[in-house]
Amino acid sequence: MTTTWGDFQAIIQLSAGLNVAILSFVDISIPAIKERRHVFTKARQELDIYRKNPHKITTEDKAAHADKVGEIDRQLFDLWHETSDFEQVEDSMLKTTGVFGLLGAILSISLLWYSGVRYDTPLPPFGMVLTLASFLSLFAAFCVNFFTAFRATHYTKRCNTLRQKMRETLK
Repeated sequence: MTTTWGDFQAIIQLSAGLNVAILSFVDISIPAIKERRHVFTKARQELDIYRKNPHKITTEDKAAHADKVGEIDRQLFDLWHETSDFEQVEDSMLKTTGVFGLLGAILSISLLWYSGVRYDTPLPPFGMVLTLASFLSLFAAFCVNFFTAFRATHYTKRCNTLRQKMRETLK
């Protein structure tokens, strides 16, 4: 017994549904990206407040405080520099997700239409390959977004750790 397009149509429907949903996968990483950028802005604002600390009156206190602020400032700059390189990759990855999603959605919806028209026609190996390709685009977009969100969360945690250190050492 040969497999027909109709027999395979449920798998194609799943592929079509998931590939249309993939266009919202960007929502996985956007909150993490926004949070990372927000945390860096807050860290910079807090450091500026600590830099102007009015409680340091003596010259020695002011010099020691300025040294501590300078140390934190260098660490924050180094972390910012590391993440600024990643921002370009981050933006590129978000665009790549959109491309994978759009191509996968077009492919899977086309396959769904074709399988409806050719419901009783035998399914050639090329049809299975195209269906697999539509699933692979889903997997690729998910991996790209997961990686982006993971890296953004990693940098956010590092910045929050630095903010905590700032609060402890610059009182």
